[in-house]
Amino acid sequence: MSTACVSFDFHGKRVLVTGGTSGVGAATATAFVRAGARVVITGRNQERARSVMARCKAARGSIIFVAGDITNRKKCDLIVTETVGVLDGLDIVVNSAGIIYHATAEQTTDEQWLQTMNVNVNGMFYICRAAIPHLKSSRGAIINIASDAALTGSHHLTAYCASKGAVLQMTRAMALDYAPEGVRIVPICPGDVDTPMLRGEFRDRGLEPEAGLRESAEAVPLNRVCSAEEVADMVLYACSDSARFITGYPLVLDGGNRA
Repeated sequence: MSTACVSFDFHGKRVLVTGGTSGVGAATATAFVRAGARVVITGRNQERARSVMARCKAARGSIIFVAGDITNRKKCDLIVTETVGVLDGLDIVVNSAGIIYHATAEQTTDEQWLQTMNVNVNGMFYICRAAIPHLKSSRGAIINIASDAALTGSHHLTAYCASKGAVLQMTRAMALDYAPEGVRIVPICPGDVDTPMLRGEFRDRGLEPEAGLRESAEAVPLNRVCSAEEVADMVLYACSDSARFITGYPLVLDGGNRA
């Protein structure tokens, strides 16, 4: 897939990326470091974190890993507190952690429903709530990764659609609340993105990942799925001065599906 091609300068900016050890989060963290930012990534897999940090060794900025489970409210508070301590403040938060189950309502177990809401909604809320006081001081930004599934329904994704719809509405409400204090909060809604999570979903459906990607591409006017690096480009744009008058409204990367 394509690599990030947009040039932004985030020299010295202090950034926290949840879900930063894989997929969109890893691509976003890498893009920020290459743009000069000081980045903290959080997640539960230290080996994947090492891989992301290794990719950033020659970059302009810096990156460290803070382990944490965002479904735990106290852990979220600690993640933000530790990030602020390490970076001496906070300018940008990117909430990228997420999970997906390919299931109808009848097929969705209680555990799957609760886990989806805990990761995709509750964890995002906990991180936002803990970070906002610091972002008010820096007049910073939050980017919440939602999905095109927040805008329209999708087959066999009941819990995921519900969670991403909640993310979108939560983000809109917070954007209104904190705009007067200079904090911008922007939801980004990608369609299918070539990530380990999407490839895992294909496997759950009994498809080989490459076959699943081809199937998904057939439904997209641009005839391909989005790359994680392209989402990262959008995140950096949304955090840049070029987007200083954007808050609350979803930025959609769907390859033309809603044209």
